[in-house]
Amino acid sequence: MAKATPVPVSDGTFDAEVIQVKGPVIADFWAEWCGPCKRIAPVLDELAEEYAGRVKVVKVDVDQNQALAERFRIMSIPTLLFFKDGQVVDQVIGAVGKDQIEQKIKARL
Repeated sequence: MAKATPVPVSDGTFDAEVIQVKGPVIADFWAEWCGPCKRIAPVLDELAEEYAGRVKVVKVDVDQNQALAERFRIMSIPTLLFFKDGQVVDQVIGAVGKDQIEQKIKARL
């Protein structure tokens, strides 16, 4: 079985990969130059693996997808938006611990 990893999405693929998905999706808004984004990335990789088939994790590079950053009013990164059935239901701003993210996942399952 293929390893579950966060899926890179763009302005063009976001709606199909996130908005039209039934169930929970975590969208990680990040950038290559962002230190805290790099610290949180391995945590999201772990969660994508642990919750494979139950929670989808996607990554949005804000430098390459500025329309999405504007659409969701992303002011600082990393920002995690938690979607359920296409609606934003929660968010986390900044590099937080795995347990804090996992609590929010469990609240949505």
